[in-house]
Amino acid sequence: QVQFVESGGGLAQPGGSLRLSCVFSGISFSIYTVGWYRQVPEKQREWVALISSGGGTQLADSVKGRFTISRDNAKNTVYLQMNRVKPEDTAVYFCNVLPVRSDYWGQGTRVTVSS
Repeated sequence: QVQFVESGGGLAQPGGSLRLSCVFSGISFSIYTVGWYRQVPEKQREWVALISSGGGTQLADSVKGRFTISRDNAKNTVYLQMNRVKPEDTAVYFCNVLPVRSDYWGQGTRVTVSS
């Protein structure tokens, strides 16, 4: 059974940091490009970051210079390190493979940035 479980969300103050984790099960994790997405109410889910099987990374312009993505293939886990967070980073964060599989979305982890 394919399952992606996100964790690490919570409340952060503007300028603070959070580290999100996503554990993948049921797939050969190491061969996939994987990514982070986020969604706020009444808006479409947007792509945030990706990391290829070889470790190459890409980040959305809105988070470039503040967020980093990494992976640990031994743990089937992808991370999103969020630094210098802003109120506009408030969202539910999800992970998925790329190309996205709509049947693989998990519950997400909620991030709130507020003073």
